[in-house]
Amino acid sequence: MKLIGKFVDKNGTGYVNLRPEDDEDMWHLYNIIQQGDLVRAPAIRRIQSVSATGSTESHRVKLNLTIQVSRVEFSSSGAPSSSADQTSSPAGSSSAAPTTTSALHISGPVASENRHVKMGAFHTLDIESNRDIRIEKVDGWDSVALARVEEACVPGRGAEVGAVVCGEGTAAFCLLSQHMTLVTHRISVPIPRKASAPGTSQYEKAMAKFYAILYEAFVRHIPYTSPSLRAIVFASPGWVREGVFNAMITEAGRRGDKTLTKALREKTVKVHVSSAHVHSLVEVLKSPEIVAQLKETKFAREGIVLDKFFKMLGVDEMRAWYGPDHVRLAADRGAIGTLLISDELFRSSNLDSASDPKLRKAYVELVEGVQQKGAEVVMFSSMHESGQQLNQLTGIAAILTFPLDVEVVEAEEREVREEERRQQETETLDGGGVG
Repeated sequence: MKLIGKFVDKNGTGYVNLRPEDDEDMWHLYNIIQQGDLVRAPAIRRIQSVSATGSTESHRVKLNLTIQVSRVEFSSSGAPSSSADQTSSPAGSSSAAPTTTSALHISGPVASENRHVKMGAFHTLDIESNRDIRIEKVDGWDSVALARVEEACVPGRGAEVGAVVCGEGTAAFCLLSQHMTLVTHRISVPIPRKASAPGTSQYEKAMAKFYAILYEAFVRHIPYTSPSLRAIVFASPGWVREGVFNAMITEAGRRGDKTLTKALREKTVKVHVSSAHVHSLVEVLKSPEIVAQLKETKFAREGIVLDKFFKMLGVDEMRAWYGPDHVRLAADRGAIGTLLISDELFRSSNLDSASDPKLRKAYVELVEGVQQKGAEVVMFSSMHESGQQLNQLTGIAAILTFPLDVEVVEAEEREVREEERRQQETETLDGGGVG
């Protein structure tokens, strides 16, 4: 993401001009833009005009429109699948970085004068890469939104891990960046059961076909020449990953692809996982090999912290709290050491309660409050497996610095409320007596 222009005063009033460049930038915009914001971006509008003779003509006009956001929709790129019947690409295919295929649609009434479009007319902006977009927040920019803009504009980003999660005859190709996990491709090849003498040859032929298709898919969908790619992961149950890696090395050597051979030897990490499903990426990110190599990346940090929370929940549940109400109680007592919170709670959507500005403001104040007390805040991306797991726990959790009994704390809160109620009744009676 490029920061084209920014003016935000100390009260949070102002605007930001951004230029998205890839899928992750679209995801950042989806998390930055809220209902009620004023968004200005290029648009194409069909205009009808009436000639002097009374005939109606219709033509398209390119213009910049400003709308007041009422709905934001994001769709990530789909992962096409290959079967054994599909034709493989020619030998010697080179690695290509995936193109921007995520879509961001912003809808709402037109909020500024335009000679082609009436004020209040409904329009949907289709945000495109390398096209500038201006965002102005009517209620002001809060600290979470500004931090997201700064994070999105850090140069040199891109996919940091290319992963192939495979089983016998199946493989999913994934790219992991700071905020997104994209499944770029899937393949499936029927593999007969490995049997004694007569069936073995059929099994070996099927596996050879699987390796060939996997190789072609790898060079197409994993950008192994990219400087930002820090690791290539082969993950599988059993020993499938060993066979896949050896087949990749052998084929790259046969084709004389020195670049791929070097990348495989220098960047490959082989990890055992419990299943050949994409959800196994959570296990990948917790593996010691990946932790050691990627400990400074955001998504690895998410996996480590979530694993620490679940372990704490198992051994000392009084130091592992989750749910908005309980986490707020822990924050009020200054007990939070690490706050785990999903970006979904800050996002505008017609389908969930995050569209309530008051609720977003409450979460922002919670984050700012625990940060001021010295706690660590880990913002989870719901486009990563770890973020989706946190969302299943209400999207917010905390690791406490000292144990607190939930029942005792709730009892204390009830006593405080009861005391406040009695004081109010007393003041009411005293006021009535004076009258």
